[in-house]
Amino acid sequence: MNYDIIVVGGGPAGMTAAIYAGRAGWKTLLVDPMGGGGQPSTADMIYNYPGFPDGVKGPDLMDLMARQAKVFGVKIDYEEVAKVTQEGQDESGKAGEAGFKVSSGDTEYTARAVVYAAGSRPRKLGVPGEEEYLAKGIGFCATCDGALFRDKVVAVVGGGDSALSEAVFLTQYAKEVIIIHRRDEYRAGVANVKLVQENPKIRELLSTVVESVRGDEVLTGITVRNLKTGEVRDLEVQGLFLYVGWTPNVEPIRHLVETDKNGYVLTNEDMSTKTPGLFVAGDLRRKPLRQVTTAVGDGATAAWSAEKYLLERGVR
Repeated sequence: MNYDIIVVGGGPAGMTAAIYAGRAGWKTLLVDPMGGGGQPSTADMIYNYPGFPDGVKGPDLMDLMARQAKVFGVKIDYEEVAKVTQEGQDESGKAGEAGFKVSSGDTEYTARAVVYAAGSRPRKLGVPGEEEYLAKGIGFCATCDGALFRDKVVAVVGGGDSALSEAVFLTQYAKEVIIIHRRDEYRAGVANVKLVQENPKIRELLSTVVESVRGDEVLTGITVRNLKTGEVRDLEVQGLFLYVGWTPNVEPIRHLVETDKNGYVLTNEDMSTKTPGLFVAGDLRRKPLRQVTTAVGDGATAAWSAEKYLLERGVR
């Protein structure tokens, strides 16, 4: 299965790269275990994406992107990529410009250039009881699971825009929403902070961390500690949503790229990496802002750079 360009990841960065590559006439494959969607597909509403004055549902936006990619001839395979290697590379990971092999389970694809846009996964707290109650009260997507907690008490851990916007969303269902944040100030934008502070169903616990999780067959409560006073207390909650950061999905290409101390890939402005022909776009690259709009820009730039890379080598 030979392609000109393989795009790994079906979020807004990957979909945009695929759209650009397909429209330019390159034989393009997009590989994603869900067939596309990424993090926006878990968002109830997106209000800051241009062209939608009343907002747009995340799944609807990503469905439109996938349909557009298919219009331009992009093939989409539902696979999880395990590793990206260069043809003929040695044990040190060095190779010439012989192209790439993308391995996914029992399937192997080859391409002359790769746009890697596999995004990131949510980080866990690392406290006692957490692993036991994953998917049994602990989750990472309030938009996906909020309706399961109607008339219950839920907690949201985090202080960024995702945490606050999801906390507000949960008030449609929950009896009470408790925001737990380790700092005494939020990291979110003014608009989301205002929405939280004006919502009577939200209780704020700042300068506070979760110490442990408990339950029986499902989550029933958490223990929290105030970082300023040292006070430890138990809270009865039936849901716990975590928004404490992200871990870049870099493992399949780690040997081909350079990363910062947090694992985010270092790229040039044209999305190129230290490996010629490998371009990285979206949330797993180091950058100051991670939004749908910036991901789309990354994807467009990566596809343009991949095309330039191929044309400079006489591929057409």
